[in-house]
Amino acid sequence: MAKRIIISGGGTGGHIYPAIAIANALQHREPDTEILFVGALGKMEMEKVPRAGYKIVGLPIAGIKRSLSLENLTLPFKMFRSLMKAKEVIKDFRPDVAVGVGGFASGPLLMMASMAGIPTLIQEQNSYAGITNKFLAKRAAKICVAYPGMEAFFPKEKITMLGNPVRSDITYVHLKRSAALEQFELREGLKTLFVMGGSLGARSINESIADGVGKLVDAGYQVLWQTGKNDVDKAKAAIEKLGTDRVKAFDFIYTMDLAYAVADVVVSRAGALSVSELCLAAKPAILVPFPYASEDHQTKNAMNLVDSNAAILVKDAEARERLVDQALALLDDVTRQRELQTNINKLARPSAADDIAAEVFNLIQ
Repeated sequence: MAKRIIISGGGTGGHIYPAIAIANALQHREPDTEILFVGALGKMEMEKVPRAGYKIVGLPIAGIKRSLSLENLTLPFKMFRSLMKAKEVIKDFRPDVAVGVGGFASGPLLMMASMAGIPTLIQEQNSYAGITNKFLAKRAAKICVAYPGMEAFFPKEKITMLGNPVRSDITYVHLKRSAALEQFELREGLKTLFVMGGSLGARSINESIADGVGKLVDAGYQVLWQTGKNDVDKAKAAIEKLGTDRVKAFDFIYTMDLAYAVADVVVSRAGALSVSELCLAAKPAILVPFPYASEDHQTKNAMNLVDSNAAILVKDAEARERLVDQALALLDDVTRQRELQTNINKLARPSAADDIAAEVFNLIQ
């Protein structure tokens, strides 16, 4: 009899793509497995999950606005409606296991699943657990983590450290460089800086690159630049002003395997997904943690690499003064690139998705 599994969460690529990687691993192990995603209405998972070939149901859940907003007054009603919708979804789909990957939707779904007696598994991507996962951990059957020391947040007996699941196509990206150069219309023989701020963009990174991209071009380098949708027009205006064909800007890059393949050095935020992908792709990286992430978890993610001499850290507040110069220095220093590349690859967990899928199936009686 086919197993039925719900995967819930989302909000950013850092939650969505690990969820998709787990789903792919589940179906690779047992192709007849039925999988249903549960996300938050209006969030990017409602587009990205169907694009990956999976069905998704949306909950009307939302997060608290940091600024004073009347929308915050509606949150209790949205939570109640989300709990009721989650209860309905569970009743209709009848899952054997519910998996939560973080994000707004995972709270109501895993709460209702555990109340219905369905075993739940949490996949915590970051080195500092969020409030929702800490709350859900009390009822979870298994908690899969990516960093050591997570017993500070979760019951030790429930934890297993398996790493973060990432897209399998990122493995062996060094074999795809020629295809990547063609895809992005970049030149063979020039070193490439790949700049990414995550699926939603990164203002400090984008403004730093916009201000200093001329220095990178003048030094003989080329740039592949994922801006996020909010900053792509400004980026293209900066490129047009330079009059160069050695800088390519995109609001979003779907072929991330090719982006990593063409990169000699990467500038990135320090979300859990980005860090895990950089480890697997073995790319020298400059990390600019988003300072307003909950509990400053991106800085903690980055420091796990920095402490292993596996990445360089530039603080968000210092990005405009230091980021481009740091990128130039690393692009110039082949020995340092190799050192970072060797050390970051030691932290990779290439089998994370398969290992988590095995834990999911182990929960089915």
